Formats: sequence, structure tokens, C-alpha cells
Amino acid sequence: MKISTQELKSLTLAALKKYGYTDDESTIISEVLLYAQLRGNNQGIVKLIGKGIPKDLTATEIKTIKETKLSALLDGGHNQGMVVMKQAVDMVITKAKEHGFGIVGFNNTATSTGAIGYFANNIAAANLVGFVFAGSPPTVNFHGSFEAMFGTNPLAIGIPTDTDPIVLDMATSAMAYFGLVQAKTAGQSIPSGITYDNNGNDTTDPAVAMEGAIRPFDKSYKGASLSLMVEILTGPLIAASYVGISPEKGWGNLIYAIDPSMLVDINDFKTQVSELATKVRNSKKLPGVDQIYMPGEKGNANTQAHLKSGEIEVEDNLLASLREVVK
Repeated sequence: MKISTQELKSLTLAALKKYGYTDDESTIISEVLLYAQLRGNNQGIVKLIGKGIPKDLTATEIKTIKETKLSALLDGGHNQGMVVMKQAVDMVITKAKEHGFGIVGFNNTATSTGAIGYFANNIAAANLVGFVFAGSPPTVNFHGSFEAMFGTNPLAIGIPTDTDPIVLDMATSAMAYFGLVQAKTAGQSIPSGITYDNNGNDTTDPAVAMEGAIRPFDKSYKGASLSLMVEILTGPLIAASYVGISPEKGWGNLIYAIDPSMLVDINDFKTQVSELATKVRNSKKLPGVDQIYMPGEKGNANTQAHLKSGEIEVEDNLLASLREVVK
């Protein structure tokens, strides 16, 4: 069903208010959710339906546990992940701008940080190279096992250019967990070969997959090993939960940023990255390929198209569920 982008924004803010968030918190969370939705990313409004993301009534102030001029470790105080991530990213940008490098980790959050490409994009927009890693509860198996062990463990890298940043945003799993939620809501099956049931059998039923495990993105030891590395960076390194151990420590996230001017002239760097991207876009295309995109470029195009038309297509059951939330 088509809906105006303005109405979707209003519904999103209304749902967040219903879940107990302040105006400032609602603004931060809605920006991240709508960034994903407008791009066609499954980290959007699907997070607001079903159990949703109600504000934790035990949430306390975000605290700095440890800090140096280059680094900080934050206690998220069981606040919503996107809210804590915004504060952490702002700290990273400040430190990297002042000292050339900044790294901030945080633990003790109770919910997802959403489409982390949003945050990598913000870092790159500040003329920094940004890296974002996000942990979450066990839903993904390691190679050779069918037991859920890791989170979907996404990573995002943002690179500044002369125009829009190049932003890689990928889960290290074959499907994001909320992709399962979205498929279940729409009454759709999922592709074969990307999930296991709880007995290690392939399943195309998203509800069954939720009780089993999602496979690494490439179904091999390479993807599994990359997921393992993100688990370490978002668990033991920042005193957060990992492989289901110490869940009381909450979800963990790690962000760092590098100022390219520590190595090269920033304008030369941006120009050369732009030249690189242009050459890749203009490389010889395979049959049936009309256009070659940089990471994040297709999502940018989707966003601009929706904003220009003022409308976006939202799956009927998903939209109906969102409207139920705000009743």
C-alpha cells in the first residue's frame, strides 16, 4: 500500500511516543528507522510492530565508565540502542576531529541500534572514515554448527567523497533478524539455504527459523569468522554480553573514526575516492547489467525517489500493524 512519507513519519513518531520515549529520543529513533525504510532496508518500521521497542522503565542516565582523549567506554543505562549510539557517535566525531582518531564502545543497551549505516554515513559526512560494529543476542550459527551462537553482527564503514559518502552496511548473517520478522508479518516464506530449524534442517518458514539459526552471509567459514570477530569487538572488548554469556551486560556496540588528514590531504583523498568510484562504475558490464552501484548508492537513489514523489510503498500487513500500535 502506498502512503505519504509525511504520514509515515507521523505514524513513526506517534508509535515512539506511545512506547514512552521523549521528544528528543523519538526524533533520534525515527530518523534512523525512516533512513532504513526509505532505502528499502528491513531495519525500518518493522521494529515498531509486535513487541515493538517500548522504553525500558528502568533506564537510567548514560554514563561514561572510562575515558581518554582518544577513547571512551559508556554504560548505556538500558536505554534504547539508537539513542546511546547517537551520543557515542557524537563523541567519536569530536575525538577524531581533535586528535585524528576516536574510539567509543558502549554496553548495557536493551535494543538494536538499527541501520548502522546511518551512523557510518554521519561520520563520513564529517570528513572522517567511520567504522561501526553492532552486537545482538544469539541468532546466527558458527560454521559447522547449527546452534545460534552470534548476533547478526552487522558492520558499517563510511568513506567521505566529493559527493555522497560511500557506505557499506551489511549484516554478517545471510539475513537480518528483522528480515525474518518482516517475512513472518507479510506471511511470506524465506529463501532456502539461509536458515536452520532447531534440529539443523533447512527451513523456509521465518517463524521456524526464529527458533533455529540464521546462517552466515556466505554460508562458509569466511562469513562465520567475520561474524566471530564482530562478536569479540562488541562483546569482550567493551564488557558487553557475548555468545549469550552475561546477558545482564546488555548488547554492545563499537565505533571508531579516522581523520584521513593524518595521512594525506583530505581534499585529495576525497577526490581520489571519487575517481576510484567513477572508474568502478564505468567498468565493463556483464550482460543484463544496466548500472554498477557503489555501496549505499542504490539506497540513496531509493530515498531520493521517495522524497521526490512524497510517497512510499509499505507492505499492507506491516502498515496495518503500525497503525494498530498508535491506536
